[in-house]
Amino acid sequence: MSNIVAIVGRPNVGKSTLFNRLIQRREAIVDAVSGVTRDRHYGRTDWNGKEFSLIDTGGYVMGSDDIFEQEIDKQVELAIDEADVVIFVVDVETGITGMDEDVARLLRQTEKPVLLAVNKVDNAMREADAVEFYGLGLGDYHTISGINGSGTGDLLDALVELLPEKEAEEENELPRFAVVGRPNAGKSSFINALIGEDRYIVTDIAGTTRDSNDTRYNRFGFEFNLVDTAGIRRKARVKEDLEFYSVMRSVRAIEHSDVCLLLVDATRGFEGQDQSIFWLAQRNRKGIVILVNKWDLVAKDTHTTKAFEQKIRKVIEPFTDVPILFISALTKQRIFKAMETAVEVYKNRSKRVSTSKLNEVMLPIIEKTPPPSNKGKYIKVKFCTQLPTPVPQFVFFANLPQYIKDPYRRFVENKLREHFGFHGVPIEVYFRKK
Repeated sequence: MSNIVAIVGRPNVGKSTLFNRLIQRREAIVDAVSGVTRDRHYGRTDWNGKEFSLIDTGGYVMGSDDIFEQEIDKQVELAIDEADVVIFVVDVETGITGMDEDVARLLRQTEKPVLLAVNKVDNAMREADAVEFYGLGLGDYHTISGINGSGTGDLLDALVELLPEKEAEEENELPRFAVVGRPNAGKSSFINALIGEDRYIVTDIAGTTRDSNDTRYNRFGFEFNLVDTAGIRRKARVKEDLEFYSVMRSVRAIEHSDVCLLLVDATRGFEGQDQSIFWLAQRNRKGIVILVNKWDLVAKDTHTTKAFEQKIRKVIEPFTDVPILFISALTKQRIFKAMETAVEVYKNRSKRVSTSKLNEVMLPIIEKTPPPSNKGKYIKVKFCTQLPTPVPQFVFFANLPQYIKDPYRRFVENKLREHFGFHGVPIEVYFRKK
């Protein structure tokens, strides 16, 4: 499970520029995946062989200046609570402002490691100006330029030194199902309904992750760990509907799971926050089951379910091959069906297709509908195989892979789903030179 690093600071100091700069080091290596740009405030990256998740809190602050101050205080408290290391960004052009002092005051009270990054330092004059930031009482600082990248290497070196060693994973290799969703979507009720109904629990493993409880659960002849994000300690001062809070909590649970059960509040619809969590799970290549909870509270006619489902599928394009179930944790309607579906998705995620079978099915399809020719060049796909990765990834070898565009990649992905059934699981398709 990776460490979390939060970037905090007042508006316009360059938090997002620094975030993009740190994330791109990694994205340059990884294939671009459709849908990745939908949520620019969360990413995974690594440095010197240490992986961590990066959260840019700037993207979550909305509102006028007077609202900003309260929001920033809240975000800093959250970052202190949830992150392993905090990067505090200040701006050398404006010097220390009152808001910087507020943030510094909160950070001085924490035991968590804090790195002070003085941004926009791109010449020797400004290097000298940065000295005033000793006044924040946070000790040494790093001078950086988010725009041109100078100093970020040293900042990252210092950062990975501070990252705590990951706790060794639990010995048992049981599948892990995380119950995620925005605050008040009914996560606690769902888990209580499952566990209360049922006396098959073997053990409660508390503190497997620092902040969520795992319950070992046995049903349908299948044993798994249920990762509950609902029971995580809550700070009285944190406003419930703060998007950042939800995302921060979900990051930990999602990264630590095999399948995510995304609970959506039927009375509110599939909103921005639900979508953020969905894309987070998709980007982390987790199995996903969408559970529309509180369905008993919705006035229904014959078309309600279909319309609701279509709305969700429209939003999650192009990855629409996801189970959507309508449940009620209160009346226990379809909650066991939800778990059965999660088990199926888990099995799909670890499914292997033999190379001979793959070629036998896929090559005739590709021959019949080849990639569009590009500048008079014909693209031929000769061979395909599934990669030995924990999640489904397929590589197709072609003479001119550089000319194969996204729509064709999606066509191939859809055919793989149609013939081999990867319902609920993100799959990746690569084209490579033979």
